[in-house]
Amino acid sequence: MQMNMMSMMMDSSMGMMEGMDMPAMQEFIEACAACEQACTICSASCMGMEGMERCASMCLDCADMCGTMMRMMLRPKGYEMKSMTAMMQACMTMCLACAESCTMHAEMSEQCRMCAEACRQMAKACESMMTSMKAMMPAM
Repeated sequence: MQMNMMSMMMDSSMGMMEGMDMPAMQEFIEACAACEQACTICSASCMGMEGMERCASMCLDCADMCGTMMRMMLRPKGYEMKSMTAMMQACMTMCLACAESCTMHAEMSEQCRMCAEACRQMAKACESMMTSMKAMMPAM
């Protein structure tokens, strides 16, 4: 069975991330990537529709937030817990706002429906990761 690149990189970094719940971290990173992609695609779709400018802009903001969150999580050393928690809370807030916006257009845009779902999943992933990180705080 062939491993994907992220799995191989995570396996090679495990010693550097003592105490980290690696499966939870991988799920979180995958949720970040999925939401970033869904929001980018949704934004492109919304840009071509009249009256969807706000939704398109919100999707781009959410995509940027998820991409930044993913890159921060990929840095094995130097987590500053207050900053990470604040970023995750901001990401969760952005994802929930984007999901709400896209849900309003879900009936007329399949991309908005899928984006709303990816955003809700990302918000849940933020909540789960914050719980996981709080549990390991003494190890960091």
